[in-house]
Amino acid sequence: MTTTLGTLLTAIVTPFDAELKVDEDAFVALLHHVIDSGSDGIVVCGTTGEAATLTNEEHLRLVEIACAERPDGVTVLGSTGSNDTAQACAMTERVTELGVDGVLSVNPYYNRPNRRGLVRHYQEIAKSTDKPIVLYNVPARTGTDVPNDLLAELAQIERVDFVKQANDDNLALVDGLGVYSGNNETFARALDMGALGGIVVASHVAGPQMRRMVDEPERRAELDAALRPLYAALSVTTNPIPVKAALNLLGHRVGAPRLPLVEADEAETEVIREALVEGGFLAA
Repeated sequence: MTTTLGTLLTAIVTPFDAELKVDEDAFVALLHHVIDSGSDGIVVCGTTGEAATLTNEEHLRLVEIACAERPDGVTVLGSTGSNDTAQACAMTERVTELGVDGVLSVNPYYNRPNRRGLVRHYQEIAKSTDKPIVLYNVPARTGTDVPNDLLAELAQIERVDFVKQANDDNLALVDGLGVYSGNNETFARALDMGALGGIVVASHVAGPQMRRMVDEPERRAELDAALRPLYAALSVTTNPIPVKAALNLLGHRVGAPRLPLVEADEAETEVIREALVEGGFLAA
């Protein structure tokens, strides 16, 4: 198993302009902001990056930009999951050619394969790359949980090396897999239990504080407690609506999400603004 892809990884948003076209310049600026704020790497075109409403061309272009723009030592994961195994394999091949350090692959949604189907799915994806694969378990999005015993079985597939665990009830060490927390709220708990780290969203805003949670374990609980209001605000409605609102409030040009997601409304924006002020991220 590859040792690590980093400890603090940011699932980066995809900036759009006023016409909801991908804003490549804003993406590059945001990438450097996130890295300068303490992230070891980024996940491109995941849930937070609105992969569901990107074309394949847009998706691959963002991965290409990330691989070209990253500083030395920064990892780039391309999110290539699909509920169509052939599509997942094709995208995995393409991002591998573009130079990613690994791929993030969510378990198939909507068609909800059984255990045998999941094993076959990941066996095929593993043939499509020579990079490590990060499984992504997020039943709130997919409708299906991948239990830890099945994760351990999937770990027997060559190159299936990690899991992003977004089911908080399942967060535990798994034989054969490096574990990453998939939610802001469980980042500290994951570090405490000896997991590798987290693939998170709050690091767009609180990167330095989350970096300190890694580097100063004796202050981890204190730092985590101080970030709880921000975590809650970033969950006030469907991700990535809140983090895009937060970034726009902080002066980063990321625009609105694409339909069917909509911008935060006034009440939601006020919750986010209050959390940013309370945390010292935004002047009152």
